[in-house]
Amino acid sequence: MSLAAARPSPVPPSNFVTSAKIVIAGGFGVGKTTLVGSISEITPLTTEALMTAASIGVDDAEAVPDKTTTTVAMDFGRLTLDRGLILYLFGTPGQTRFWFMWDEVCRGAIGAVVLVDTRRLADCFSALDYFEERRMPYIVAINNFDASERYPELEVRQALAIGAGVPIVACDARSRPSTQHVLITLVEYVLAMRRGGPR
Repeated sequence: MSLAAARPSPVPPSNFVTSAKIVIAGGFGVGKTTLVGSISEITPLTTEALMTAASIGVDDAEAVPDKTTTTVAMDFGRLTLDRGLILYLFGTPGQTRFWFMWDEVCRGAIGAVVLVDTRRLADCFSALDYFEERRMPYIVAINNFDASERYPELEVRQALAIGAGVPIVACDARSRPSTQHVLITLVEYVLAMRRGGPR
C-alpha cells in the first residue's frame, strides 16, 4: 500500500462558521443603539455621549424628548444566528455631522437595516439614498414607538419611494425576538439576491 493510499481523506470540519457584517442605520433617535443592545449576545460596545446645550438647534430631539445621550461613532454587537453563522452588528450615528464615518463603518457589510420612525420619515431618506447609490442590499424596519401611528406597508413604501422587492418589516427595537426577526429577514433577502432573485 502506498503512502498516498494510506493517508486518510480530509474531512470537512463540522464546526465551520461563517461571519457576516450588518449595518444598522437610520435617523437620529430612531432606536439603533436600542436594537443592537436588545439582540447582542455580548455586552454591546457603544459610543454614547451625553447631549449638551451645544446640540440645541443641531439635533432635532422634538420627537424623542426623553433622549439624553447620542451615538457619536458607532454601536457594535454580535449575534450567533445559528451554529454556522455569526452576525456582527454595526450601528451608525444618525446625525449628519457624523456621516463622514459611514464609508468605513459600511465597508465589507453584506447588507443593512434602515430603521424608521414613521413620525419622522424624512430622517431616513439619506440612509436609503446611501445604500441605493452603493447598491448595497437593505431592508426597512419600522420601529413601532408607543406613540407612533401604524400605517399600511404599501403607504410606507410609497412614502419612502422604495422598490417593491425591498422588504419592510415592523419591529420593536426593545424586543429580542422582534429584532431577531428583522435580522433574519435581511439575511434571507441578501441570500435571495445572491442567488439571482429579484430586487
